[in-house]
Amino acid sequence: MVSGDEPLIVADAEEPPDGSSAQGSAQGGAQGDDPRAGKRRKATGKKGGSFWRELPVLVIVALGLAMLIKAFLVQAFFIPSGSMEKTLHGCPGCSGDRVLVNKLVPRFHDIRRGEIVVFNGVDSWTPEVTVSQPSNLLLRVLRSVSSAVGVAPPGEEDFIKRVIGTPGDVVQCCDAKGRVTVNGVPLNEPYVYQDDHARFGPVTVPKGRLWVMGDHRAFSADSRAHIGDPGGGTIAESHVIGRAFVRVWPLSRIGTLPIPETFSQPGLRKPAKKNAAGPLPAAPALAAVPAPPGRGRK
Repeated sequence: MVSGDEPLIVADAEEPPDGSSAQGSAQGGAQGDDPRAGKRRKATGKKGGSFWRELPVLVIVALGLAMLIKAFLVQAFFIPSGSMEKTLHGCPGCSGDRVLVNKLVPRFHDIRRGEIVVFNGVDSWTPEVTVSQPSNLLLRVLRSVSSAVGVAPPGEEDFIKRVIGTPGDVVQCCDAKGRVTVNGVPLNEPYVYQDDHARFGPVTVPKGRLWVMGDHRAFSADSRAHIGDPGGGTIAESHVIGRAFVRVWPLSRIGTLPIPETFSQPGLRKPAKKNAAGPLPAAPALAAVPAPPGRGRK
């Protein structure tokens, strides 16, 4: 018999003695009710989606900055031929050097003797190497971008040579030792490779123009090969793209491209007095140096 004063307690389920079920239930409820966990999951999803949405914008900005730098400051050039050997490699079978060209030089100060410059010879110089153009539009775009960053060969109208004479200079070859002279001062040129000692001049460089030559004299179709062209073999200063100041590839040949010491001789500062009256035509007996067949630019 059960007393009416005592309450009847009925258990719904049996609990483990350690209370683990209650703890798990409490923890699960706490996690399900915590709003911070949901926010974290949403934030992670937003970050992943945001990156992919912003990626095209970042690529466009990067390309825009690269094109601005290329247009006004520095451009990389690939050397496809051997006319500047051994200063710049471009020989058949070897990996062409890459150089950086400072485009500010022709804009802010006069181009100096001894500088290596890249210039456009589209109106007067025949291409020294042939660059095949892809027929596919996409490949042409890729080639253009690759040329801009110095990975692929540049256009056929771009050349790279060393400045030997500036406006007013009298350039000639050769003296008794077979050296090129500028304003009557012989140049000591240890950087010259396979010098052919081809005779020319005297030639007075006109105002606004430059006399340029390749370091690989026997392989370079430079100013000597264009004496019969308009300008007497010289190039317009306005056609200079910039000065090559550093070789950046391959890594084994990385280094600067300074002006050789021979161009610091005091006698080079002004033309020789006997030639100061005006431009002198090339002597008829000293014909222009023929362009080497199939030989390279750069």
